[in-house]
Amino acid sequence: MKYIGAHVSASGGVENAPLNAKEIGADAFALFTKNQRQWFSQPLSAESIRLFRSRCEEYGFIPASILPHDSYLINLGHPSDEGLEKSRNSFIEEMRRCAELGLDRLNFHPGSHLKEISETESLRRVAESINIALDKTSGVTAVIENTAGQGSNLGYRFEHLAEIISQVEDKSRVGVCIDTCHSFAAGYDLVENYEAVMAEFDSVVGFGYLRGMHLNDAKKAVGSKVDRHEVLGGGFIGFDLFEKIVKDPRIDGIPLILETPDPQKWPQEIAMLQQWRG
Repeated sequence: MKYIGAHVSASGGVENAPLNAKEIGADAFALFTKNQRQWFSQPLSAESIRLFRSRCEEYGFIPASILPHDSYLINLGHPSDEGLEKSRNSFIEEMRRCAELGLDRLNFHPGSHLKEISETESLRRVAESINIALDKTSGVTAVIENTAGQGSNLGYRFEHLAEIISQVEDKSRVGVCIDTCHSFAAGYDLVENYEAVMAEFDSVVGFGYLRGMHLNDAKKAVGSKVDRHEVLGGGFIGFDLFEKIVKDPRIDGIPLILETPDPQKWPQEIAMLQQWRG
């Protein structure tokens, strides 16, 4: 079973995310548990937590079908001690918010070396950040998302993900999220070489660590290193890849989340993916 949905709005409170997901026919969803443009937020109210949990239960959303995303400000590989400390504290807060909501994973971009330290050192800092966060929280898995390779961002090679995981002490609470647009932009040609790319992922990282996927077409060609999402079938990837993914038994049991740029098309995109899934 694959869970299919989109990154829905939590405007007005996290308790609205399950409603928004239900309205578009989703059986999975992603959300921000706080304003993604702020470092810290007010604690979740007891009523918001109660409503979120009850609505998830009412609409059939289980933790394995929900993929919360952290703030875009967080950089767990930050070169400065001040930036690193602030990022770590914010990340720990977000892990705790997920636990309060009964969620079991938190998706995040690994970070950036900002051209001030080496990739190796920045990756070490990411792993150290994860270790600190896991030590201070419980029940939530840190899910590293691969990136397109823009600027000084880490995570655009499967080897980056594997290097971080190798340094995480509790490997039962670390995983990865693969974004199709990011992979394609980073040079992994999922269109022409789907099986080869998946075999490489399994060899370098391992399907056992896969905790979610983002399904996005790409506005730019393979290897562009430009992170620009497109609606399904409207970019350089096309429809065939997404049908392969939803029919691939190696990708069962995880949320497949749309981050495509036209929310008006989400009901149709979700219905199409669900039909392929069967």
